[in-house]
Amino acid sequence: MTPSEADPSPAPEDATSGGGWPLIDGWARATLSPTGPKLWQALTHQSACLSCAWGTGGQNGGFRDELGEPLQRCLKSVEAISAELQPAVPREVFAGRTLAELQRLTSAECDRLGRLDRPLIHRAGSDHYEPISWPEVHALIAEAFRSAPPERVASYSSGRSSNEAAYLLQLLLRALGSNNLADCSDLCHAPSTLGLTRVFGSGTSMVNLESLQHADGVVLVGSNAPANHPRLMNELIRLRQRGGTVIVINPVLEGGLLKFGSPAFPIRSMLGGGSEVASLFLQPIPGSDTAVFLGLQKALLERGAINLAFVKAHADGWQELIAQIEGTGWEAITACCGLSREELEHTAARLAACRAVVFAWAMGITHHANGTTNVQAIANTAVLSGNVGRPGAGTMPIRGHSNVQGFGSMGVTVHLREPMRLALEQLLGRPLSRTPGYDTCALIEAAAAGAVDSLLCLGGNLFGANPDSTQARRALGRIDTIAYLATKPNTGHFHGLAARQTLLLPVFNRFETPHRTTVESGNNWVRLNEPGTTHLQATSSGGGQLISEVEFLAELAHRLHGSEPIEWRRLQDPVYVRQLIARTVPGYDAMAGIDASKREFEVSGRVFHEPRFPTATGRAQLAVTPLPDLRLPEPEHFGGLAPGERGLVLSLITARSYGQHNTVVYKPGDSYRGMPHRHTLLINPEDLVASGLVAHQRVTVQGEAGSLEGIELIPGSIRRGAALMFYPEANVLMRPHKDPESGTPAFKRVPVLLRGG
Repeated sequence: MTPSEADPSPAPEDATSGGGWPLIDGWARATLSPTGPKLWQALTHQSACLSCAWGTGGQNGGFRDELGEPLQRCLKSVEAISAELQPAVPREVFAGRTLAELQRLTSAECDRLGRLDRPLIHRAGSDHYEPISWPEVHALIAEAFRSAPPERVASYSSGRSSNEAAYLLQLLLRALGSNNLADCSDLCHAPSTLGLTRVFGSGTSMVNLESLQHADGVVLVGSNAPANHPRLMNELIRLRQRGGTVIVINPVLEGGLLKFGSPAFPIRSMLGGGSEVASLFLQPIPGSDTAVFLGLQKALLERGAINLAFVKAHADGWQELIAQIEGTGWEAITACCGLSREELEHTAARLAACRAVVFAWAMGITHHANGTTNVQAIANTAVLSGNVGRPGAGTMPIRGHSNVQGFGSMGVTVHLREPMRLALEQLLGRPLSRTPGYDTCALIEAAAAGAVDSLLCLGGNLFGANPDSTQARRALGRIDTIAYLATKPNTGHFHGLAARQTLLLPVFNRFETPHRTTVESGNNWVRLNEPGTTHLQATSSGGGQLISEVEFLAELAHRLHGSEPIEWRRLQDPVYVRQLIARTVPGYDAMAGIDASKREFEVSGRVFHEPRFPTATGRAQLAVTPLPDLRLPEPEHFGGLAPGERGLVLSLITARSYGQHNTVVYKPGDSYRGMPHRHTLLINPEDLVASGLVAHQRVTVQGEAGSLEGIELIPGSIRRGAALMFYPEANVLMRPHKDPESGTPAFKRVPVLLRGG
């Protein structure tokens, strides 16, 4: 372990609050813009928010959550909707600009090109996308998927699409004999799904919104909720106002987690300069969360705060876990996580004083080579403290995309649960293939090896989301045919070109789709979206060329499978699709009556108010969680420093800015972190002194896979030994070290060398 990582000195507390009047200003600017009336029409439409899995909408209307509470829309939602209300991409963009010119565009510039309103194709040898008719599209894609062996066809998907589209996608591929159903969740919460399933038999949140409102403690780990899940902030503010405790664990001292000004509380929060959020803030070494929670377990044990009666009654494997806790010395724990024994003991005391605690986390936990172990360590702590299986307590992974959890429920996964497998086999009248499928990283590796012929991308940016952009570009270039279904251009459409043909296909977004759809929130709540219309049909010369994802997938399925063993073209009717979902997806029985009742519902069997879990024994399955090896390499690992060159090896956290949603960038800077543009690196001021570098100096950041030049150093509230840059720009630096259990890349701990003159 390097001296900088072992030093437990806290970063300076100079972060500002989050939210507040900048939110009001953002809303005002959006309202007064030319698209203001259309924006408000979309905001009040009975459809779920396009942004994160904590969004609102559905049958309660755009501003109400599942409990009917008002004023639950955030600025992130406004940004997402505004981007969808752009006019169509001018014809001269694709006709007049070469691919080389389009490849020079940033993510924000791609997004601002406008909406896709006509199908396009890029053919090998051309330097342009050109228009193509829908009959030609259907024929080309059907032939590409029909002619390839099942193991050589694949899909990739994001979480903005509907449950119905997700179900059709997996049914189409599994009927072909392919399990290559890569999904964006492979790059984010796959460790949560795997870790929680091992412990509790269920991979989703065991806490719903109502239960969260009965908690008096929240442990929030590896999350920048003020930027990525602003709706959650209202619940944390309410918890603090009723006297509860919020413990935040994050190497970066995020201002919005100290204080947050929410418009939902205009007097108490906005006028007061922001509401208090964190009761306690810990800044451990990135990737050391297993050690943090083992330390909390040890402190709880030593103060007699382990609920042994509960553990013995409702958990297996506790003896081995207790033995690990007792056998691991404080020196090993503190050396690994960088927090002192006193800090961990104080935190455990605050935790033990709470009546009901929710443990919540985001990708700061999962984006590590030990991501699954991190999740299990959190789950172990929840069980040992008796905070599972009762109202107000439990584990709560905070999902990103608005319907990413729904995709998993619909079977878009390489790890299909056995009950759904059996139901699908009964539906299709034959066994499903048992050949293991490619997750997202495995898909890129297989493509690079020439093992993928045809790829269907249902939204997302496969190129931009992947670690090692150079590898992703090269791999996608070896696939024969790629079809991208999208509402707007992104960098992947220009860099992720197939070897023979790339199709760019325009689809309706959620509030435009001409039929009802459903989505599932991160807390297991299924929302029903009413039909809508698109502004493009009236204003675009290519009007009427958009297609619904369900219609496209059903047509492709019909061309591939005909009428056997089901009437595939009938699947263009989403009502029929929902009947099949109710028959085959565990917990979705209520989907059968949702069209008649319009009654949204909670997926059954996932929210645990009693300590009975769907494991083999009905008990939680605790397991030992080894401490990780977090040693950073020496400068020689990167080729060494030249004589007289100053530099420092750091653990790089790649993250989103406040004006960003996944790979889509809306604003270039991040005012909350003091990072004025995207070519910046957040660094602890003491690391600047130790390295001989100075604030605002331009340096080269050398990673294991590549380097970036001209990066500006920004001093800020981040733990010593760590640094932060924005992705996807920083993806070029990293070689994808992966969690061996889930396959998720370690985006939050990337070894880099800073080089300065």
